[in-house]
Parts: sequence; C-alpha cells; structure tokens
Amino acid sequence: MLDEKNRKILEDLGNEHIIKKVEEAIELCKPEKVTILTDSQEDIDYIRKISKENGEEKPLTMKGHTVHFDSYYDQARDKENTKVLLPKGKYMSDFINTTEKEQGLKEVLSFLDGSMKGKEMLVCFFCLGPCNSKFAIPSLQITDSFYVAHSETILFRPGYEEFKKLNGSDKFFYFLHSAGELDERNNTKNIDKRRIYIDLEGSRVFTVNNQYAGNSVGLKKLAIRLALYKANHEDWLCEHMFVMGVHPEGKNRVTYFTGAFPSACGKTSTAMVPGQTIIGDDIAYLRVWNDGYVHAVNVEQGIFGIIQDVNPEDDPVIYKAVTTLRELIVSNVLVVDGKPHWLGMGQDLPKEGYNYAGDYKEEMKGPDGESVSPANKNARYTIRIKELDNADPDADNPDGVPIGGFIYGGRDSDTSVPVLESLSWSHGVYVGATVESETTAAAIGQAGIRKHNPMANLDFLVVPVGLYLKNHLELGKKLKNLPKIFHTNYFLKENDKYLNAILDKKVWLLWMEGRVHGDYEAIETPIGFIPKYEDLRKLFKEALNKEYTEDDYKKQFTIRVKKLLEKAERMKEVFEKEKDLPEEFVKEMEEERKRLETYES
Repeated sequence: MLDEKNRKILEDLGNEHIIKKVEEAIELCKPEKVTILTDSQEDIDYIRKISKENGEEKPLTMKGHTVHFDSYYDQARDKENTKVLLPKGKYMSDFINTTEKEQGLKEVLSFLDGSMKGKEMLVCFFCLGPCNSKFAIPSLQITDSFYVAHSETILFRPGYEEFKKLNGSDKFFYFLHSAGELDERNNTKNIDKRRIYIDLEGSRVFTVNNQYAGNSVGLKKLAIRLALYKANHEDWLCEHMFVMGVHPEGKNRVTYFTGAFPSACGKTSTAMVPGQTIIGDDIAYLRVWNDGYVHAVNVEQGIFGIIQDVNPEDDPVIYKAVTTLRELIVSNVLVVDGKPHWLGMGQDLPKEGYNYAGDYKEEMKGPDGESVSPANKNARYTIRIKELDNADPDADNPDGVPIGGFIYGGRDSDTSVPVLESLSWSHGVYVGATVESETTAAAIGQAGIRKHNPMANLDFLVVPVGLYLKNHLELGKKLKNLPKIFHTNYFLKENDKYLNAILDKKVWLLWMEGRVHGDYEAIETPIGFIPKYEDLRKLFKEALNKEYTEDDYKKQFTIRVKKLLEKAERMKEVFEKEKDLPEEFVKEMEEERKRLETYES
C-alpha cells in the first residue's frame, strides 16, 4: 500500500516499531490509500485541503474558518464505551470503567477490521508537551479522518522530527482511529459499535465508529490516561490542570499556577481572568526540576473549548479570537449564510439554518423525538493558544515554568468558603482529593447532588487511588520550594442568590498570589488558612474598584462546621472503599474531622 515516497518517509525514522504498527494497521483496516505525513507545511496544507474537499469541514465566510459537524448521536465524550483494557488479576478502583483485556481487544479489533475500505489512511506524528524537552512524549496517530488530523495540527506540536530522536525505541504513544462507515452527511453510521479502548501497558488506544473530537482525537482526553499511567509509574505527574501566569498590579513579577476544576466549576474563567496570561487550559505535565520547584508544561499548543457563552462581555479574549482572521475550526454550531452562531454569543439566534441535526428550523424535533437546539450545548472551537492576546511568552518553554501554587476548584452552594490555603502540603493533597461538584437542576433534573471528583481527574484516573495520592504526597517531599495548595468555591448562595460576583475570582486569585510571596497574613481555621478582611477590602478596591463590606466577608468566610462535618463523613465513606491508602492521607482526613469537632464544641 505504500509507494516509494511514503515508504521512504517512514523508513527515514529508523524505527522498526513504527513500521510494524503502520503495516499492522494497514492489514487490519484495509484502506484504499495510505499517506505518511511529516511536519512540513505542504503536508498540513494537504490535510486542510482534503478535509474540505471530502466534506468533513466546510469553509465559512471568515477566511481560515471552517465548520465540522459530528453525528447527532456523537456530540460528547462517550464515557460508557470508553474503557481501560484490564489484564486478568490486575486491580483498579471501582469507579474506573474497565473491560477484560483479551476480550476487549478482540471486540475493538473486529470493529476496526475493514473500517477504512474505500478511504485514505493518514499516518501522523505529533509531540505531547514542548519539543526538545524532557517533558516530550512522541505520539503516533493513525486515522481515516482528515478532520481529526487537521484538529491535531492545531492542538498539538508537530512530532515527526521528535520521532527521529527515539533512535529506534518503542517509547511512544500510539492511537488508531477510524470513523467507520459513513452516511450521506459524512457522519458515522454504526454508533452502536462506538468503542474507545485504552491499553495502558501497550501505551496505545483503539477508537472506532466516532468523530466527536473527545472520542476520536486520541492525543487529547485519551492520551491523558496513557500519560497519567506512565507518570504514576515513573517520577512525575500528569494532571487535568490549566497553567497560567498571575501578574499582580504594581509588582514586577509573575507567579505561575496550575488549576484543576471539575466541569462547570470555573476552570476556564479562572484561567482567563483579565490581566493574566495563559499557558494551557486543560492538561499539564509536572516534573521536579533542578531549581527545587515543580515545573509544568501545557501538553497541547491549542484549545478545544466549549463555545457556548463565549461573548464580548463575559469572554472578550476568546470572542475576539473566534471572530477574527486565523485558522479556526468550529463544530456543531448553527450556520446561516456561511456565518456561525452559538448559544450565549450575545445576540439572538436565527430561526433557521444548518446544524448538527441537518436543516434546522425553530422548535424542530430530532430523530430521537427530542427538541433540537439551534447549536449544540457542547459545540466547540479549536484554535492555537499563541493567537490569544493573553498568551504567555513561556507557553512553549521546553523547561516549563516553576509553579508557585496549585488551585483545586469545587462547587457547592452552602459549605466551602470562596478561597482557602491548605495547612500543609499533605493537607493540600487531602483538599485536592476531596473536591466535590454540586449538580444543578439543568444538569440532571435534581439540584444539590454532590459528585466527588479527586483532583478533578476522576474521568481519567487509571491507577488505584492509593497510588495516585501516594505520588502526590511524595512529590512534596522532593521539592525545596513547595507550591502552596488552594481551594476555591465561587458558588456560595444565600436565599438562592450567589454571594460571589463573576469577577470576584480575580481578587481570590490575587490573594493566592500574594500568599505565595508572603504578602498577606491569614487566619488559621480547621479547614485551612482564610484571608483577613482588611486585605480583601483593599484588593477589591484596587482590582475591581468595588466596596467589600464586613457583612460580605462574614457571609462568605463563615466556617460552616455542620456542613463541613457532613462532607467529612461523605469522604470517609468514599475512601474506606479504596485499598492501600497512604497512612499520611488517612491521618490528614482524621485530623481535619477532629479539628472541626473541636471547633464546633
């Protein structure tokens, strides 16, 4: 299947492991044509060109902008069919979705068998993390989707030259994807056979019968599982974290933070706080560096972000980026006369157009009988971070950036204070491990249900919780310059009204930055250090030109002991089910509970 030109591109890597995987994929998937791609602009242009020619993307009015539509039934990550292939006799925590390895491999390979008949196979090379770096992980992507390949050229750094540095090694990640049989709209037909299976020991992922990027773009939410497994069996961490720089006004310094927040808890809005800089919005690799700090890099070079509610008022930086000239892919929005429209964009949406369900008209029903939204709530934009006005100049630094603080964000209406600092590193690991996110009525039909999400990484955790927590605790023992660990909650309510305004998070962020440098004293409580009123009053005035009253402070920073003890009981029940928890972690859990009981009395 390989002509002389493509065979030479492959052989120039000097790696028999790669050649073997490509040959096996060809034999299995049976494509009509195979193209091996390098880092060249010519190859990237080819991907863009064919993606438009075959209808996977359609050009929009704005130059460089295209739109892609996934199947009506393929609009989000498929958690049910995303499974870890578990060898017999191996243990994983109960909440990790697994299937027996040999049986799972047999199933997914049978679905991939012949899946590329009549189509072109693309063999692509990318790099997770900055190139020429200790953080770098070369990644081989084989797919029959030009949309997937195009997305990855925006989201990830080129990797063909990185593969040459392997010197024949098999130390790379491997992703095999096929959209499978397509319908008249160029969408996946056999959704019932959608599978995303992850082989941790083989550092590989098989994904078939899907197109939505969260299921098909292997280097993103699928690679995080491979990297997390690798990190937790080596000497580093892979986390579901943003990386950002905080720049306090009037002070000639930048302090870098990482942040892990479950969905709808303020992750993106924190990373995009006005006046600060962004390195990455989603996934970070962290390593101990020779300066005594933990350094972090953004695994990606782009953003695959939810476009809902991106508007000039609430998200001006992103809004400017998605409405001006550049290379950009939007997906599953409403298109009218070559212009995209999405929910919450700050203007009324057209009543007719073309969207993820086909020809759209207001109040139409989908094939499942459900009402069709003008644009999908999970509609996305794909863009390079360096094109944002607030991109940090060190976004591609091969050494990463030194981290001054970790932020774990949760969501509850009646328990946690807006911001606190942990009492110690080990207590901070407990704080991160006990993150909860409160559901809303819009999400599942019942408000107030708290979902436990340790380090906001639950969906991607592929090692036992005990090992995961042990490695976080050990990290702190290796550092001369420990990051401080913080927790935020922007969603406290009174009489069903939020006690925090949307922009208040800038104050909490500046307070955290000041604590890293010893600028502010704090009040010790059973759950951590909280700000002093006088410091917050000054920060609110300086940062937001806003009066902050003592009444505001008391409502927000009252220690709600009863509610906190209820949370402590929930955490006890959760962690009692886990094997081999570190003694240090169990001790932190017990001591916080005792402090709260003493405080109550």
